[in-house]
This record gives sequence, C-alpha cells and structure tokens, in this order.
Amino acid sequence: MKDNNPLSPHIQIYNWHISSLVSICHRITGIINITIITLICFWVSVLLLGNSNYEVIQNFFQTFLGKFIIIFTIWSFSFQILSEIRHLFWDLGFGFELKISNITGLLVIFGSFILTVFIFILGRS
Repeated sequence: MKDNNPLSPHIQIYNWHISSLVSICHRITGIINITIITLICFWVSVLLLGNSNYEVIQNFFQTFLGKFIIIFTIWSFSFQILSEIRHLFWDLGFGFELKISNITGLLVIFGSFILTVFIFILGRS
C-alpha cells in the first residue's frame, strides 16, 4: 500500500534564505567564540608561568597561521555581535518583514567583514 504522507523537504531541494544562513552561522560562531574564550583563559594561565611562554605565543601569532587565527577570531566575534544586535531588534518587535529581514541579514554578513577589516587595521596601528 502506498503511503500518501508528505515527505519533509530534502536538503537538495531546499531553497536557502539569508535568514537561514545567518541563523546557522550565528550558532556556529557562538560555539567557536566560547571555544576561543576558553583558549584565551588557558593562554593567560600559561602566561602566568613565565616570560618565555609569552615569547613562544607571541612568535606564533607572527606566523601566517597565527594571523589567520586572529583575523578569524575578529570576524567570528564581529559576526556574533552584529547578529545579536539584529536579534535585539527582533526582541523589540522590529524587522520581521521579509524585505527588512533580508536586508538586516545582508548587513550582518557584509558588516562583519567590514568590521573585521576595520578592527584589524585599528589593532595594527
């Protein structure tokens, strides 16, 4: 006997929306940020053991991988901050219209990259 129950949409036929992308990235960056904060706490604990540990960590952040980690961390936190501001407006009852939701989603995505470049350049000077 054939079952006529509807199937849930499969990922291959699902149409992605800006809000979906921002929501998934918001959750992922939340996990990444708590991991980064934990690593920073361990880093500070290691620095308490002596100056030689500081030099090793400082030399690591001068490498390509170290600079990539710094830039990725800045992006992750700036994305999370902008997304949280978007959620704050939603909590206040604003921005639920589809057009406004798409615009604020794009602002979060592009704004996080712009904010990352700004903070990185500001931190270098």
